[in-house]
Amino acid sequence: MDSPTQNTSLQRLQNVEKRIIKVLELAGGVMDELANPAGPRKESINQHCREFMQSIKDIQVTLRDEIKSACEYRPFEKCDYNSRIGNEICLEKLKYVLSQLDGMKETTDAFNGEA
Repeated sequence: MDSPTQNTSLQRLQNVEKRIIKVLELAGGVMDELANPAGPRKESINQHCREFMQSIKDIQVTLRDEIKSACEYRPFEKCDYNSRIGNEICLEKLKYVLSQLDGMKETTDAFNGEA
């Protein structure tokens, strides 16, 4: 299952995709205006260009934030695997030491029993 962070990230990227489509439509509007047989309307071209540039800036900011967020994403950051495996290793070492101590005790008991 996706985490809420991944869902919101995907939603933001989908919004960027929609804004890119809007930017392309704006560029097409400018091209249509330039191809107008009566001549281009300056105020219309200026408005489309301002909106185009603002949209491009917004897209860049969002993509920069998403790239930064993706670089910071560490899915195993809160994982306790390293701690658990460290504990398991220590437990096995302790079992081994105890078995060695038991062997030493048996040896000393056998030696003391003979003497």
